[in-house]
Amino acid sequence: MASAAHAQTLYFSAIPDEDETALETRFSAVAKYLADELAVDVAFVSVKSYPAAVTAFRNDQIQLAWFGGLSGVQARLATPGARAIAQGVEDGAFVTYFIANTATGIAPGPDFPADALAGRTFTFGAQTSTSGRLMPEFWIREETGQSPRELFSRVGFSGDHSQTLRLVASGAWDVGALNYAVYDKAVEDGAPEIDTTTVIWRTPPYPDYNWTIRGDLDERFGEGFSERLTDAILELEDPEILAAFPRSGFVPASNADYAPIEETARALDLIE
Repeated sequence: MASAAHAQTLYFSAIPDEDETALETRFSAVAKYLADELAVDVAFVSVKSYPAAVTAFRNDQIQLAWFGGLSGVQARLATPGARAIAQGVEDGAFVTYFIANTATGIAPGPDFPADALAGRTFTFGAQTSTSGRLMPEFWIREETGQSPRELFSRVGFSGDHSQTLRLVASGAWDVGALNYAVYDKAVEDGAPEIDTTTVIWRTPPYPDYNWTIRGDLDERFGEGFSERLTDAILELEDPEILAAFPRSGFVPASNADYAPIEETARALDLIE
């Protein structure tokens, strides 16, 4: 059982889907909000990679996490009693954008542009990203019958969605796949990368990001704490905090919602 000193602070983290400075800005406000709502100390713990977020959760260095679909599945499989409690309103029907450098001349369209992509260079995001790797790889295989390394002349992993956008915009890679919300925010912000990139295809929708908790929070913080934490997330209405995700709000979620992600990951041998 956790010591009283340990139980005074709720530690949480998030997959590093953007650069570290952006994450600190996003989640410092979340930490303050949760601390005020729950009357406990709350601290955001920065991690360097998607696997590091899963490891920190499994090792009890954090008790709450904002995971992607795949990292959430991995963390819950590794941590008995862990459960998804909430997702963004938009997360039940998330999509990935395939983007191309404008110099490629690849035009947007409703159909997967298999012929136009053949022989190009391509970058995913992080290796265990749902929107930056799992689902784009699934649809590449589904639409072409080929693996990414068979379809493209060169395949890489940028590490995060923002970096994917920068690398494709610079011409370092012809094509890339990234979280639609990151690209849409870049458009909204007038980011220069938008000038040299085009969204050429959008995947069908799938479940993605989620808040996941360890199963022993009530034992640590008192009976009903998990429910109060869930309510605090579901009742979050501050537009500035929500815009940082970016989400319009949060809705209840459960482990079962992510069964399609687990099935896809097993089919691609990303989890055993």
